[in-house]
Amino acid sequence: MKKLLLIAILALVAYYVGQTHKNPTIAPTATAEAIQDGSALLQAAYQNQQSDLQVQGAGQVSRILPDDNKGSRHQKFLLRLATGQTILIAHNIDLAQRIGGLQEGDTVEFFGEYEWNDKGGVVHWTHHDPGGRHTDGWLKHNGTLYQ
Repeated sequence: MKKLLLIAILALVAYYVGQTHKNPTIAPTATAEAIQDGSALLQAAYQNQQSDLQVQGAGQVSRILPDDNKGSRHQKFLLRLATGQTILIAHNIDLAQRIGGLQEGDTVEFFGEYEWNDKGGVVHWTHHDPGGRHTDGWLKHNGTLYQ
């Protein structure tokens, strides 16, 4: 039953992602349904140790971490999802603007690629791909889109 639910959720996310790329007029915004589906997908991906999933959702900033300045620079922070799961957001600030004024308790919406780890997982590719080889991602904070 869990596998069927996961397959159904993955199919919905894949459909949504495909529609976003086919129709650029669909604005990158997280609807309540997408946020809920994203939390369920992330919870299933964590439980099944899956990676390389394009996900969308939102959460509250639970901790702001120091920037990673090795190689490509990344702004890093933890989000707590509605399910209670925490994920690390690793936002490439060499390719996209840093989220200014980010504080614990703020809500951040996201669209990016999920990678499993034993701490809840990481979402990266939250920016455009200048090479056009990867799905463009984004973050949204206080009505401002960062991509």
